[in-house]
Amino acid sequence: MLGSTGIFDRIGNTWSLIGTSWDLVKKDKEMLIFPLISGICLLLVLGSFGLGIMDSQAQGWGPPAREAPLSEQVAYYGKLFIFYFCAYFIIMFFNTGIVTCAVIRMRGGDPTLMDGFRVAFARVPLLLGWALLSATVGLILRIIEDRSRTFGKIVSSLLGMAWSLTTFLALPILVVEGKGPFAAVKQSTKMLKDTWGEQLIGGFGFGLLWFVCCLPGLVLFAVVVMLVGLANILVPVVLLAVYMIVLALVFSVMQTVFQAALYYYAHDSVAPPGWDLGLLAGAVGPA
Repeated sequence: MLGSTGIFDRIGNTWSLIGTSWDLVKKDKEMLIFPLISGICLLLVLGSFGLGIMDSQAQGWGPPAREAPLSEQVAYYGKLFIFYFCAYFIIMFFNTGIVTCAVIRMRGGDPTLMDGFRVAFARVPLLLGWALLSATVGLILRIIEDRSRTFGKIVSSLLGMAWSLTTFLALPILVVEGKGPFAAVKQSTKMLKDTWGEQLIGGFGFGLLWFVCCLPGLVLFAVVVMLVGLANILVPVVLLAVYMIVLALVFSVMQTVFQAALYYYAHDSVAPPGWDLGLLAGAVGPA
């Protein structure tokens, strides 16, 4: 088990890697378009499926009761599966564009938006398979959670975390090597044996930095509301929403770039240009 010094060293390394991710994003700002379009598509899908699920459930968004007819349960979870499938496909499709542009930049090229879309469309069959696998896992975890609000939620959270860590490098593998979902998961799991500690702390680092960056906007929002009053809250709300959206776009791209960098090093055993070899070596070392 890592001591406190090792933990803080890993967090510090992750923050440095986040900074390098941001440097790459600044060179190819067009990558921000991918999560923007993805977010819009997800909102449309959410609205469409959300209304459908609500229409079929008298209790609204909640799952059917255990004693509910089988047909009602099948209808509910069937719609939920289709929603998961569509959502995962959308997210992975546009993240494929980010990974493509990031890897091209790391290999010394100058990526364009069309490079990302070209590879994303070429990988559609693989992405459909990945969406099917992810939706199946997601639905199983949801059913476990619904069957037991207390124990099921704990089990679902633990299994969900394990699945997220196991598949951390699956998308770069799928994008760069063109491997199918199961092969990508298998290879990601193999790499994970060397990168487990940093992936776990890396996720914490991104979450912590996100929280820190949110604070100025939230504090400014509170100050402005106190000055203008609740009657004039519309403008502050809009500005805060824009601020949060921009942060979400940037962090989404940076985290995907971070994944691509870890994959690049794990696969080629060299650091991408502009990345610190020592940090990446530590990132892919044993926990």
